[in-house]
Amino acid sequence: MHDSVRDREIRVEQEHLDRVYRRLEEKIHEAEFLMQDAARRGQVGTPGALAERDAQVFRAGIHLSRLNNEFEDFLFGRIDLLTGKDGKKGPDGAYTAIEPAEGAVRLDNTADIAETLHIGRIGVLDQDYAPLVIDWRAPAAAPFYRSTPVDPGRVVRRRVIRSKGRRVLGVEDDLMRPELTAYLDGGELPVIGDGALMAALGQARSHTMRDIVASIQAEQDLVIRAPAASVTYVEGGPGTGKTAVALHRAAYLLYQDRRRYAGGILIVSPTPLLVAYTEGVLPSLGEEGQVAIRAIGSLVEGSEATLYDSPSVARAKGSSRMLKVLRKAARGALELNDPPARLRVVAFGRRLELEAGELDGIRRSALGGTAPVNLLRPRARKLLLDALWERSGAAGRHSDPELAAELRSSFDEDITSEDAFIAFLDAWWPELTPAAVLDAMADERRLGRWARRILNPGEVRKVARSLRREGRSVHDIALLDELQAVLGAPARPRRKRELDPLDQLTGLEELMPVREESQRERAERLAQERVEYAHVIVDEAQDLTPMQWRMVGRRGRHATWTVVGDPAQSSWSDPDEAAEARDEALGTRPRRRFELTVNYRNPAEIADLASKVLALAMPGSVSPKAVRSTGVEPRFTVVEDTLGATVRDEAARLLERVDGTVGVVVAMQRREEARRWLAGLGDRVVALGSLEAKGLEYDATVVVSPAEIADESPAGLRVLYVALTRATQQLTVVSADRDEPDAAGIPDLLRD
Repeated sequence: MHDSVRDREIRVEQEHLDRVYRRLEEKIHEAEFLMQDAARRGQVGTPGALAERDAQVFRAGIHLSRLNNEFEDFLFGRIDLLTGKDGKKGPDGAYTAIEPAEGAVRLDNTADIAETLHIGRIGVLDQDYAPLVIDWRAPAAAPFYRSTPVDPGRVVRRRVIRSKGRRVLGVEDDLMRPELTAYLDGGELPVIGDGALMAALGQARSHTMRDIVASIQAEQDLVIRAPAASVTYVEGGPGTGKTAVALHRAAYLLYQDRRRYAGGILIVSPTPLLVAYTEGVLPSLGEEGQVAIRAIGSLVEGSEATLYDSPSVARAKGSSRMLKVLRKAARGALELNDPPARLRVVAFGRRLELEAGELDGIRRSALGGTAPVNLLRPRARKLLLDALWERSGAAGRHSDPELAAELRSSFDEDITSEDAFIAFLDAWWPELTPAAVLDAMADERRLGRWARRILNPGEVRKVARSLRREGRSVHDIALLDELQAVLGAPARPRRKRELDPLDQLTGLEELMPVREESQRERAERLAQERVEYAHVIVDEAQDLTPMQWRMVGRRGRHATWTVVGDPAQSSWSDPDEAAEARDEALGTRPRRRFELTVNYRNPAEIADLASKVLALAMPGSVSPKAVRSTGVEPRFTVVEDTLGATVRDEAARLLERVDGTVGVVVAMQRREEARRWLAGLGDRVVALGSLEAKGLEYDATVVVSPAEIADESPAGLRVLYVALTRATQQLTVVSADRDEPDAAGIPDLLRD
């Protein structure tokens, strides 16, 4: 059985989590006992006993409710600390010192871990009042958010713990002091993830390597602590830690100024796979739901898209040209269901009619300007009433303005209460939904009318065909969001609050606790209700299309921003158009730019190979400098039997050579096929399309047919560059006939 360091560390955290849950169950039993004891006290019957019972029930009930509400998924962090300057403990059982004691680090650069704190949603003490979990709001938890490699304080290792219910799913470490060799319980402190790479670099014998580690720490720390005002741009190539820096920046800003960011922080990731990673690095932090992490295909509430359009369809849907198409579609959709061509009503004993020509004129008048279509319905209703009033001839009956106004008011009331008028208005000016309009665009002839002189016939055909399939694509979500803005949401009458039976209670009985929504429920509700945020972080920003930038921009109209990306990794075919949309979304806010220049993910052997593709994709671009070498060159192999069998063999081979994960990157149209190739190899190997690889990393990768990836879109070479830079240890390239491999198996694209 494969037993990696990661597996062992997950077991360590699982044992601690099990202990925490046992203690929580004990606390729940204690609270339940207090409730029962209070009920017995109430049987005494004296006023003093009743008051004491109610107060005890109140306290115990609140404690029980909180324990039950916090019972799942609340442990998310850990810090391992050096001995502090003093031996004082706070009320939560943790030592209060911020800086290490003199002599905590020995002359040979070794140290012992003196204290380990787990961070979670509430504090939990064991029977001896030692901390099992520190409340994330407590002063003792501050180093989890504030510590950086440049200013580490007592922190040696910061660990993010991913859990679901009672099960630990994964751990990820950051080293604040990578130059140290630290010991915990007699053994060397194990480090998982990027922290392991930093440890290897920091403990290298060469002074040059240690200088490089210091430069990595310094340039990342500058970004994390940059003032939040305006827009912070962070650029850097593969392996420079852009995503991790952005996430730690979010945690740092939130902890530094929680009140300012009570409006929420939104993190936008390009793919659901990257969202799963970022959720582990930055938990939502509980009760106010301050941090929302969304894939670009999940930004619209109620819609979840994982499908990808073909490159040509994506270019059409993502282009800012679609804005004109959607505006025409929103207005044209009013006539989708053969609206009535005549309005007949009875007023003042007369039958009044408006014919098709008059109705068309009223519709054109109502649609004048750019106001949202659904919000124009009251205007259209008024114009209809004006035309009927004019037709009735009642306008000249009274010279007295008050009597004339009273007659008009009576006329409007009579007309608008008629079933015939109500039914006509619902059919003639229906309330439109974004989904209904997008579905209407699936009709090629109809879309051709709305997109005339905007999309060419080939684009119209492909877009309409894509909208007829089952399920939405990632690019459809931005169209739905734009349609929501173009259509508008009609005002809804406020619902009366249902009378709460507890409103009738008086006296001490009002203190009886009722079930409150849990922190998770509250966070989810706030996330659904929230449409704008105080700070927006856009990861892999170079991949956003113009229409996606409009969607993200609506959620940060009054926000400060952190924008993270790398132009060399862009999968969008027209970067200039996207940059224009990005600048419009960010407005006139001042910009502050940072560049990360050191690649500590890829060994030099892999980085050098990838740089050959970068030179083709973006001539003149400079790759980030790889700071380590493993001596393991990329492996090249050629398909001998079938592509699937070759890929499976290479994935199995890498599983034997690395402790962690293996990613198999294929062209987008081969995703499902590749998953079948790898069936049965276990959960350490994953198949993913080229666009899904963005932002992710694996211990080893298999890149399948570079030519196929490069040819799948105009940005294919940049996408291939991304695929080749996912591995932290080993890379295998599988060539098919299309790659024109030489005798050594090296494909044409990767040869010198």
